[in-house]
Amino acid sequence: MHNAIYYVLMLLLGFAWYKFGQNLLRKGYRDENGKRTEGFVGPVGFLMSAVLACGLLFALLRALVRGEVSCLGKGCKGQIYTLAAHAGEYWANVFFLTWTVLALGYAVYVTFKIWFRA
Repeated sequence: MHNAIYYVLMLLLGFAWYKFGQNLLRKGYRDENGKRTEGFVGPVGFLMSAVLACGLLFALLRALVRGEVSCLGKGCKGQIYTLAAHAGEYWANVFFLTWTVLALGYAVYVTFKIWFRA
């Protein structure tokens, strides 16, 4: 039950993230107060998000190819989950990596799209 709640909450958070980005893209160049519409992140955050997303994408692809993923928490630092021995934990970490890569990639996409509107 705990896992089901975790996955449902992650999917709801992803949906809210998507809707927020779509609302930003629908806005014009200026909001109702006359301020310029900003993206999710600024220039430094854009670069940091892009680098972090690329690093996590590499970790995700490596996990899928090798069939093992390092634990992504404080309590299990250094532990490696393999698909054969720890399938549940493996897929939970792969799901988290996928969600994080998609969320960061979407933030970079929305910011880039807002900066270069025609």
